[in-house]
Amino acid sequence: MLRSALSCTNHRRCPRQTRLNVYFSSTALIANDKPPPKHNDKINYNPDISFSTTVDSKHLTYPMLSSRDLESHRKPPTRVRMLVRDFIEDSLYNPHYGYFSKRATIFTAPPQCGGVEGGFDFNKYKDSAEFEVDIAKRYKEFGNGEEDGPGRQLWHTPTELFKPWYGQAMAQCLVSEYLLKYFPYEDFKIYELGAGNGTLALNILDFLKTQYPEVYDRTQYTIIEISEKLARAQRHRLHQRGHGQVVDVVNRSVFRWERKEHAPCYVVAAEVVDNFAHDVVRYDLKTLEAYQGVVAVDEVGEFVPFYTKISDPLIVSYLALRRRLSLPAPLPRFLRSPSLRRLYASLPFAPNLSPPDYIPTRLLSLLKILRTHFPRHRLLLSDFSSLPDAVPGLNAPVVQTRVGATMIPCGSIFVQQGWFDIMFPTDFAALREMYEFLLSQAGPDTDEQDELSYARVSPLASSTSPLSLGADYFSSRARRSPLDGVTSASGLPVGERKSSVFSHAEFLETYADLGQTRLANGENPMVGFYENVKVLF
Repeated sequence: MLRSALSCTNHRRCPRQTRLNVYFSSTALIANDKPPPKHNDKINYNPDISFSTTVDSKHLTYPMLSSRDLESHRKPPTRVRMLVRDFIEDSLYNPHYGYFSKRATIFTAPPQCGGVEGGFDFNKYKDSAEFEVDIAKRYKEFGNGEEDGPGRQLWHTPTELFKPWYGQAMAQCLVSEYLLKYFPYEDFKIYELGAGNGTLALNILDFLKTQYPEVYDRTQYTIIEISEKLARAQRHRLHQRGHGQVVDVVNRSVFRWERKEHAPCYVVAAEVVDNFAHDVVRYDLKTLEAYQGVVAVDEVGEFVPFYTKISDPLIVSYLALRRRLSLPAPLPRFLRSPSLRRLYASLPFAPNLSPPDYIPTRLLSLLKILRTHFPRHRLLLSDFSSLPDAVPGLNAPVVQTRVGATMIPCGSIFVQQGWFDIMFPTDFAALREMYEFLLSQAGPDTDEQDELSYARVSPLASSTSPLSLGADYFSSRARRSPLDGVTSASGLPVGERKSSVFSHAEFLETYADLGQTRLANGENPMVGFYENVKVLF
């Protein structure tokens, strides 16, 4: 994110969130003199002073729906329940009212900026301050379109801000590995997830066509795009620029991908997984048993969050995997001590559950799809490792909407569907451990019942499962086990190099032509503006 010109300067609570708090606040009994009937199987958490462990019984009678069930709805539903993951996914991707389907517009440098491919001419700027002022001006001009609601929902990526140089760095990374391992015996197959305006694909293909024509002739570039609107725009733009013979745009969610790619390939996910839906888990402060987050939407569209015992298979799978890998316990340090935890729970008005823990269950789904449908892939993933202005919780997202020319952060994830960007940071260390472990598992997933019992154990307990990693998993070996029947270029069964995590600067200093984005005083905004981005490759 840009450091000042595009940052949020007006920090105020979202009006929608203020209304939601009424249900749990000390004024709730004024609106309803009768307390809600008690339901012993449900646990509720409220960060406000007054809270309850009961949920209105009518909310428990609502049908439990998934985001897939809601795809046919043309407006946000009422009288339903859903997991937090499904609420987020419906808010962002519903084809009729989702944020990315209907509201979001991707900022791109106007053609009159004077640079290559309509990008900025970086060398003409005196320093980063002058560059930021110019970006803020163009950002405001770009976002002046008329929209219903708070304003035009505009967002940006490094691909668009630093085109074509950022995309060329990605291309150089991919082609270097391809030339070393597969050329000329295998085609150069690239799968891009969520291609936005198609700028990254265009920059990669233009670079290959100009710099590596022999490789371009072997290139097959597939875009997997969930948005019908963006898929049409990508297809038109890439065909117009002469890449129609090598590009295939598939309008489908990657989570419904069915085709198996047996050949070596590269999967690119640039600033995509930050908008993957997460689930919310909280732990009972007495037993440390995990509870999954659910939200009910009542008859007037208000949101009622509550928590139930873990039952969702994907949440179960993630929690079990996290324990097997002995990843850090998702609890504040003061809650890891039994004595401090008892003391904290005994305080007046203390919450009955731990702070919310946002777990990347959809990211886990992606890793399993890559293992199953792209067995010989190599993943190039870039995204934010941290984000400012997040809502409370561990690994919590930024929830924001654009009002006029200002991006306003909110304090809750339960906001009007379709009008708010919900963006999560990525824990790259945990991602790498999970990714490499899943790729090492050639067989089917663990029995669901075994995972359920395993996931319900206290997160502070040590792992004694027979499914835990082998003693040499965390050794210095830098390669995966070789796949059956697959040999290296030398003819030997050598496994793939394991993935590594790089800072944004390390990646760009290795693969980018930094002279093209250097300002007159020596500063380089392509490196400096995205210090909170990391790359897995």
